[in-house]
Amino acid sequence: MRTALGGSAILVIAGLGAFWYASQKAQQQAPKEEGDVVTVTIEDKVCKPNEITVPAGRTTFRIVNNSDRALEWEILDGIMVVEERENIAPGFAQTMRVKLRPGDYDITCGLLSNPRGKLHVTPSADSEAEAARPSAVNFLGALAEYRFYMVSQTSQLQDATEQLVAAIKAGNLKEAQALYAPAHQFYKRIEPMAEMFADLDQRINGRADYFEKREADPAFRGFHRLEYTLFGQPTPDLKALAPIADDLQADLGKLKERLSALDIKPERLASAASRLLRRTADNLPTGGEEAWSHAEASDLQGTLDGTRKLAILVAPLLTKPAPALKKGIEDGYAQFGKALDPYRDGNGFKAGALDDAGRKAVAAPVNQLADTLGQVNAALGLE
Repeated sequence: MRTALGGSAILVIAGLGAFWYASQKAQQQAPKEEGDVVTVTIEDKVCKPNEITVPAGRTTFRIVNNSDRALEWEILDGIMVVEERENIAPGFAQTMRVKLRPGDYDITCGLLSNPRGKLHVTPSADSEAEAARPSAVNFLGALAEYRFYMVSQTSQLQDATEQLVAAIKAGNLKEAQALYAPAHQFYKRIEPMAEMFADLDQRINGRADYFEKREADPAFRGFHRLEYTLFGQPTPDLKALAPIADDLQADLGKLKERLSALDIKPERLASAASRLLRRTADNLPTGGEEAWSHAEASDLQGTLDGTRKLAILVAPLLTKPAPALKKGIEDGYAQFGKALDPYRDGNGFKAGALDDAGRKAVAAPVNQLADTLGQVNAALGLE
């Protein structure tokens, strides 16, 4: 009897071992899929799986953060951000539904310094149907007007940053602090398109949380590096900040060149606005980007201005096919602006972060606008 029991135990253990090995191999070979949901688990230095293949069209990704840091997950086409999710807390997951064209993409895996994974998108019936979409001729006016707006705002961003840099080099802390939020607000206005350039967006607007050594990381540059010194240090060393300020100006020059040459597709108008608004809503509970300056309301105004410009350009095209969407966009922006009113001070905003009630008041219209603008392309036959 003991021999029989011992033999049975050995068989059970062997069976469990074989099952464990097979399950581990399966996890390494392919992502976990539930329906059309692809699960990607991010650990300290790697994505699991690190290589994914999906058909062209719409795919839902579920990003699970098993690291000890809040992180972002991006799909990159070269240097261009196709889609992203930010501020995924340790132990939590977020979903992201994205339409992908055939091709090979990179995926970020936690910290920006970590090795990237690969996403392969194969042709499908959806991608072959792209040829049937409406001609871009109907959007020429909107695209031309937005290009003018984008370049104009970028020029004003450069001018405002030049004043900020001059104050830093002059050693005038109070003036530099006063000039920081207005300059950064210009970047928020062009962010729907500027954030597509992952390399420059990381240098210009990267937050310390997304770098391995946080504030001490040498790759932490741009506006938030200036913010950290100007507002987060008891005795700011403005002289040491000057080279970083010069680099920011140079990066803004490169950004203007890229934006001027950017080929904007009609479907980008609404989708870029929707994506940024969704990310803004996701970041609201944690206080947005401005950890030291607390210029949260100013940033939100920039997001309102920049995404509303895109919405205004597509709204007339919705008059016949989707009047309810058009009204939803108009009402949403009215509520967004109203939610910021308690924080206004003349042409600017009061110092200090939004309180919890203020964040909830802003989150409602921002989420509604993200949802509404996310339906525009389908209503216009662009999907």
